[in-house]
Amino acid sequence: MYTIVLLVEKVLNEADVAFVTGLHEGVETSFVVVLPGKADHRKLLQALDDAALVRLGEVADDIEERPGPDDGAEAARRTLEASVAALRASGATAVGETTPGRDPLDTLKQIVERHHADEVIVLTDPHFIEEVFHRDWASRARQNVGVPVLKLFAHDVS
Repeated sequence: MYTIVLLVEKVLNEADVAFVTGLHEGVETSFVVVLPGKADHRKLLQALDDAALVRLGEVADDIEERPGPDDGAEAARRTLEASVAALRASGATAVGETTPGRDPLDTLKQIVERHHADEVIVLTDPHFIEEVFHRDWASRARQNVGVPVLKLFAHDVS
């Protein structure tokens, strides 16, 4: 079986599920969905990305957004469960794991080794500032996990 570790930032939507499950058609594939631990620097990076894309109305929202009672471990658990359920609903074999802490790459390497993964797919929204400086998860994972890493952009359904 071909095992893919799928690093996501948000719940997989139907288009994302079709996208990742269609990459290796005809090959028996299983997924390990990984949700990184929450990092505070993501708010600043999102604000910079919005400014770079001239989405100025969203910049203030990104910076001023306050954590609510639903933030944290419970929200991460629900996001992970919904993504795993979406993959399973499509007929895929899937399990989920989280990466606690600020930098998920050390844990990601352990997950790859533990599941004998063949590939990592990083499915995220565009983060242009990180990508320019090769500080995005896919660029950093390529130097760390020991298997091929594919970066894909999540579908925006808004």
